[in-house]
Formats: sequence, C-alpha cells, structure tokens
Amino acid sequence: MTNGEASTAHLTARFLRMLSIALEELDAVRDASGRAEYAGLAARAGELERETDLLEREIEDACLAAFAGPLTPIELAFHLMVFRSLTNLERVGDYALRVARDLEHLAPRTRSATLQDVLPLVNLLVEMVERLAYAFAERDVGAAREVMRLDAEEVDALYEQMTRASVTRLLERPDDTEVALTAGRMARSLERLGDHLVNVAERLEVLVLGKRIPAL
Repeated sequence: MTNGEASTAHLTARFLRMLSIALEELDAVRDASGRAEYAGLAARAGELERETDLLEREIEDACLAAFAGPLTPIELAFHLMVFRSLTNLERVGDYALRVARDLEHLAPRTRSATLQDVLPLVNLLVEMVERLAYAFAERDVGAAREVMRLDAEEVDALYEQMTRASVTRLLERPDDTEVALTAGRMARSLERLGDHLVNVAERLEVLVLGKRIPAL
C-alpha cells in the first residue's frame, strides 16, 4: 500500500467517525425528545462535540501532511474533498449541540407539544446523515443526491412549519416570548445543519463524477 493509499484509508475511517458522532448527537436529541427526559442532554452532546473537534484537528493535520507528499490526482481530489468538508461537519456538531442546549433549557418552561415539534425534523436529519455516511463509504452518487433531495423537498418544508408554529405561539401567547424565540432558533439550527450535510454531499458528487449535475 502506498502512502497515498494509506492516507486515504485512514481519512475515510476518521471522516466516517465524524459522521457517526453527528448521528450520535442527533440520536441523543431524538431519544430525549421521544422520552421527554432532557436532563443531561446538553452534557452528552457536549462530550460528542469535543470528540468532533479533536477529530477535525487530526484529519486536518493528516490532510496537510499528505499534501506535502506524492499523491495521485484521484488521491489529491479525495484529500481536498475531505479537507474542505471538515468545517461542514464541525458546524453540524455545533448546531446539534445548540439544539440540545435549547431543548434542555426549554423543558421546564413549556408543554411537551412544543418540545416534540423538533422530532420530525431530527428524524429526517438522522436519515440524511445515514445516507451521507453510506454515500461516502461506497462513493455512491445516488445516495449523495438523496441527501440533497431530502433537504430541498422535506427539511425546508418542516423548517417552515416549525417557524410558522413559533410565530403563531408568539402572537397567541406574547408572555411566552422566550419559548417562541427559542423554538424558532432550534428550527433554524436544524435547517442549517441540513445545509452543511448537503454541502458535503455535493462535494462527494463532484469527487465521484468530476462535476456537479444540476438537480431536475
């Protein structure tokens, strides 16, 4: 195995670990919402986010070291794709942590229906992370494009639904401003999380095909 091949294999494993951490963060949010038990959610998400930060630095260092050595054009394209996607995955973790903190903060202050509003969007994002991990491991363009489709057709619709619900709460219960604004912030965090997954999926498509295919 050449140095480039070894570096590619190492980065693939570490990048997939970053995706699995994102999945664990979303699963923690989903589990807490499903059970309506939010104590400790932010602490757990924080632990996972710290691991993400360590992995980001490890992968960045590995990419920079690889750039200094001989790489084939395919290996170089892969390393560039991973390097450029690190910020996206780090931001995915940041947004998941924000949602965890907001949920735990809101739990004593609002009824369960408000907290449960996040579940459909979190479930969809879990599916997107799973598909993205498969797409990356298998270089599967179809799975990458499914991540893009889910974001465009379903995440955005659920985000708008959550935003409207937040505005409605604000108008109907002006004394409950904090709850309404925090719910709106959670919706925005989840929507942005999906955008970062799409950015990675788009780079993966370019890596495999050599170009971006416009959506129909």
